[in-house]
Amino acid sequence: MGLYDVHAHLTHAAFDADREAVIARARAAGLTSIVSNGLNPRDNAAVLELARREPIVRPALGFYPVDTVLVPMRAAGVDYPREGDECTADEGIAYLRDHVEEAFAVGEIGLDGYWVPEPFWPEQERVFRALVELALAADKAIIIHTRKREARALELLEELGAKRVNWHCFGGKVKLARRIAERGHYLSIPANARRSESFTRMLETLPRERLLLETDCPYLGPEPGVQNEPANVAGTAGYAAQLWGCSEQEASAQLAANFERLFGVAP
Repeated sequence: MGLYDVHAHLTHAAFDADREAVIARARAAGLTSIVSNGLNPRDNAAVLELARREPIVRPALGFYPVDTVLVPMRAAGVDYPREGDECTADEGIAYLRDHVEEAFAVGEIGLDGYWVPEPFWPEQERVFRALVELALAADKAIIIHTRKREARALELLEELGAKRVNWHCFGGKVKLARRIAERGHYLSIPANARRSESFTRMLETLPRERLLLETDCPYLGPEPGVQNEPANVAGTAGYAAQLWGCSEQEASAQLAANFERLFGVAP
């Protein structure tokens, strides 16, 4: 049994100065797995390289929903406040096709209606379908990012028959989160849960066997303005135990069993 972080971004530039120390602190906090999620081909390659150096890191290879349509969005003059290496949708799909067998999971992938205007949604859905189909063919669990398009993402996942699914940092209504859990999917709770009414409510009311832990580090720290890191999932596990009225050991055992059930391996 061990703690884990099911959604981290250890390749983020925020960790360039102390990445090894961050991983060491995670081990000291009791973590045995950190699932580091890629955003595009270059980031995926960095995730794979980090996983080769650090056995605690499990590589999730993905294609961030905004990135899937970023090239046509830029061409159309749509503002998106992030610079970086961009690739076409087909290049991103091809990378995952070539490397999916090296992945611990496929993610993060999904739909985003916050940054992406509606005219680009059909293309975003085309890419999402292709990535889900690659994950299913390779028998890999899927890690979902959705923003403002949660219900549609669920529709597509059900249509495609995806069952081994985790919804990271779910921002929709708790009622929809219950529907997702009823479908047998999982939802991961980030380290800012104590200061989030929505995440607290999810911990309190969703089936315990459908919950996981994440940080989304370096984002969503336990305190405002504090850089997040994987070690902070220990605090979320303690908070879950408090809400569930059980010992931290019991809460950690439940959460570890959930991790093993989704990914087919012990944390």
